[in-house]
Amino acid sequence: MKTGIIIIFHNYEKKIDIDFFANYCCKAINIEFCLVNNDSKDDTYLLLEEIKEQCTNVSIVNIKKFKSDISAVKSGARYMFNQFKLNHIGYINSNLLNKQYQDLNTVIQAISEHQEVIIRYDKEIINNQSKKKTLFQKLFSVLEYLTKLELNRHVGNFYYQSEF
Repeated sequence: MKTGIIIIFHNYEKKIDIDFFANYCCKAINIEFCLVNNDSKDDTYLLLEEIKEQCTNVSIVNIKKFKSDISAVKSGARYMFNQFKLNHIGYINSNLLNKQYQDLNTVIQAISEHQEVIIRYDKEIINNQSKKKTLFQKLFSVLEYLTKLELNRHVGNFYYQSEF
């Protein structure tokens, strides 16, 4: 079962470590990454292309006119839904990283190392919901999930079997 992760970029050229990013994307076995370039004015798109060349599980959506974050996520979700059979699709807005995950490298490493836990956590949330959701309602924030998982682990409520 594969999971899709959409990552939104806008003028992120100076913050992308191509080798690190590609290394961890390639390590993620059951994850398809969709890198969405949201009308960057710098060389972000070229760097994303370099990552895509190194990894078979990376796709790029290039938005040529700036869109809101929600619209950019939806563009990535539409692409992933049409290209892959995915049960779960999460997203990350690289420009809104939180205090715990201050850079994208940390997030990509966490996703790669804890992908099974993220999928189990998402399944649990979906199973506890009474209404069936549409594609866009099923999208989840990867940063929120990682933060909740980390908080649960620190308070002793982390009950998933993992290799932390």
